[in-house]
Amino acid sequence: MSKTEKFFNTVGAINPQKHYFIPHRLDWNQLTDFIKKEYYFVLHAPRQSGKTTAIIEFVKHLNQEGTYKALYLTTEPAHSSINDVKESIRDLLEEFRDQITFFLPNEDHAIEYLNSVLKKKTVTKSGVLAFLRFWAQKSTKPLVIFLDEFDGLVGDTLITLLKQFRTGYTNRPKNFPQTICLIGVRDLRDYKIKTKEQEALGVLYSPFNIKAESLILPDFSLEDVTKLYRQHTEETGQIFTEEAIEYAFTQTQGQPWLVNALAYQACFRDIQDRTIPITKEVLERAREALIKRCDTHMDALLDRLNEPRVLNIMDILLSSSDGPGFAPDDLQYVRDLGLISRKEICIANPIYQEIIPRALAFTRQEEIMQKNAWYVKADGLLDMSKLLTAFTKFYREHSEVWLERFAYKEAGPHIMLLAFLQRIINGGGLIHREYALGAKRVDLLITWKTQCFIIELKLKRQESDIADGLEQVAEYKDKSGAVEGHLVIFDRNAGKSWENKISHRVEMVKGQSIEVWEM
Repeated sequence: MSKTEKFFNTVGAINPQKHYFIPHRLDWNQLTDFIKKEYYFVLHAPRQSGKTTAIIEFVKHLNQEGTYKALYLTTEPAHSSINDVKESIRDLLEEFRDQITFFLPNEDHAIEYLNSVLKKKTVTKSGVLAFLRFWAQKSTKPLVIFLDEFDGLVGDTLITLLKQFRTGYTNRPKNFPQTICLIGVRDLRDYKIKTKEQEALGVLYSPFNIKAESLILPDFSLEDVTKLYRQHTEETGQIFTEEAIEYAFTQTQGQPWLVNALAYQACFRDIQDRTIPITKEVLERAREALIKRCDTHMDALLDRLNEPRVLNIMDILLSSSDGPGFAPDDLQYVRDLGLISRKEICIANPIYQEIIPRALAFTRQEEIMQKNAWYVKADGLLDMSKLLTAFTKFYREHSEVWLERFAYKEAGPHIMLLAFLQRIINGGGLIHREYALGAKRVDLLITWKTQCFIIELKLKRQESDIADGLEQVAEYKDKSGAVEGHLVIFDRNAGKSWENKISHRVEMVKGQSIEVWEM
């Protein structure tokens, strides 16, 4: 790779001089209208969605246009001193000074004011209010402030800042910024906080009730993915086939980090010869490498899986049960994190669908003392019946202990089987998963050399579940051309003995032979 060659960025904000990127993902006309109307508003999107890049681009545009003085800064420096309000305010004032020096270097009054305040041993809790009031009064143009990583602030520091914004709000634009935009992962439209005094009373209030709008930064469209990948073609001559581009969009659903990460893996790790095109098959290998590597972006998402609000929803989705219904606030929270789709209640994209159960099964997988050689026949083909026989024995011996200590109660049996399969299949084949809310089943498509297996997982709630499962496996097997179809039924009835739960038989449905495993 030459020093001047651009690349697909997966770390931090985009630099248009170094990275391929899609400009103007925000509606600048809408943002300008908000500013004209003196709105205070929120912009939110999941991590690694391009928020920072989009806002910095817009801030530079505003300053070049000349009607306003616009400033971008992050509250991240104040996150580490979150329990000390005055220290957090000092950190923020230092950030204001540094970013004004960068974006608005001619704002001498503001920079001098901040330097004088920061020379003092302590700052007041209302230091941000006082500074913004001073700057607005001295400024020859209205101020527009964009505060990134705002939802990383918590507790008294968050309350103190939001109160200061609300106090100054009524005096805008001559005595306070005309517009303030708070940027983060979560929407703050229902941001309700307990103060220490109100804790005992259980009273909630919203300190940012001056907010007029909440905007969501959209994911890439298929057209955006096409434009992004074609930048690489224009730069290097290496083409992406149409099928590859469509595959990338389908697998990522336009999540910007995933779109870039897939292409980076394909073009800068796997196929560096620019005369070789990037095909769907290349991206399939890149996808598997991403999932196995589990980069920082993935880790940040997976860290959320045991949060109660996330767990309650993901447990139902992973088991494909109907569920008891979800609290709207919880759904919004999980959507804001980017874990589920904004269009329907399902995991956000096929890559997340793959990596989430893998991550949940990983620690269990490491405890399973099994080797794939035990289940490979002399001709190199996989003996799936032998494998599932071994799992039935394993499930009987270990499920009570595993499921008791496993947070995902509804999806627990499914994840146990996935952990077992991953221990055996990894390195020799692939496991593809399909599940959706209310489907009452999880479909697995396992490929091993020339073989293709269908395994459908169901929780047994009534006898008709087995008949339904057989019909579904028969249809799926017929469509996929799988060599074998298996229906695995988990009976969670604690009153039944294992002798009455465990069985294995072969059924014929619609001309298809299906092995049924009950346990």
